[in-house]
Amino acid sequence: MSERAMQEPTFLILTALAAGPQHGYGIITDAAEISQGRVRLRTGTLYAALDRLRGAGMIEVDREEVVDTRMRRYYRITAAGADALAAEVRRMRHGAETAARRLGTAGGLA
Repeated sequence: MSERAMQEPTFLILTALAAGPQHGYGIITDAAEISQGRVRLRTGTLYAALDRLRGAGMIEVDREEVVDTRMRRYYRITAAGADALAAEVRRMRHGAETAARRLGTAGGLA
């Protein structure tokens, strides 16, 4: 049975957190950078995904701090999250290598 592709917001969030703990706005900013501006996570999408990823054991709360009277929560990737991200990278790499090889055979890739 083939692996199911990871949803793009999940991939971007886990990739952002692979660099170290971040708070929500940092994750949003990093995801935009990782996607070269193609994806802009909305706040509602982000926090729903963070709740889902916490429930799945892929991320956890690293720490909380008060900034300008507001609570800021930092998240970090877990070992299970890192394993899931690594599996997705392998899946994506295989697809990209297959496409590149076929384009090369067809003369479309230099």
